[in-house]
Amino acid sequence: MAHSDLSDITAFLLVAREASFTKAAAKLGVSQSALSQTVKNLEARLGLRLLTRTTRKISPTEAGERLIHSVGPRLEEVEAELAALTAFRDKPAGTVRVAAGEHAAELVLWPVIERLLPRYPDVAIEIVVDNGLTDIVAERLDAGVRLGEQVAKDMVALRIGPDMRMAVVGTPDYFERHSKPATPLDLTLHNCINIRLPTAGGLYAWEFEKDGRALKVRVEGQLVFNTATMSVRAARAGSGLAFVPEDRVMSYIDNGELVRVLSDWCPAFSGYHLYYASRKQPTPAFSVFAEALRLRRDE
Repeated sequence: MAHSDLSDITAFLLVAREASFTKAAAKLGVSQSALSQTVKNLEARLGLRLLTRTTRKISPTEAGERLIHSVGPRLEEVEAELAALTAFRDKPAGTVRVAAGEHAAELVLWPVIERLLPRYPDVAIEIVVDNGLTDIVAERLDAGVRLGEQVAKDMVALRIGPDMRMAVVGTPDYFERHSKPATPLDLTLHNCINIRLPTAGGLYAWEFEKDGRALKVRVEGQLVFNTATMSVRAARAGSGLAFVPEDRVMSYIDNGELVRVLSDWCPAFSGYHLYYASRKQPTPAFSVFAEALRLRRDE
């Protein structure tokens, strides 16, 4: 196979995976027209149409699907082996790409990255901040970060953070105007700050548990956000009650700016885990990164 064929197949696979010439061209650092011509040249040499193009959608043909499933995994194996060659260097090198939610990136990943990179100048780390449940295999990421209960069973999981708790908070002024809820069901009488889930798009039902009894409460209020950062800000402004990770508001609870309620209904749950595909061979750069996260748990 000519080198140009290999490069063109790699380009085709990226277009098929992204279902977009625009997105694939941006990742490859080439123009959309140049990438389109590359795929056309490959189709011409093979004498087969690999992609069906419409004004709304790009999808692989039957021949394209066969190429994706037969050649795609082999190219991934080649890339993995090339990356593994960095083990023969004096120091780990390469890029580690990880998907994580905003909270995990700030709470767990950044403190480690800040200390790690000066020690390993040839290691680069890309954090894809995504509050949804990213498919790390489809997106060709090295790993992801999720809560323990959200990690798929076929993934290798490494615990990187302590147990977590949620907290319901409001300002003292808010509770001067509204009675404190005695049970989670009382929240239906309050102005609550909702969170919209990035995966299904619906509003998050606040989850509670006490003495083995679990409750999910669908609250209502004037505000809806898709990040906890804005929920905390709105709660501090007195706009309603927020339901957020405890660590985000402990300093405000300690200084009296926010008041916590229903703490007896908010038990601890499994914290953040780094996860990656079991069939993926970790590179030296990834191993250094993962080990740094593992050590952080015991600090």
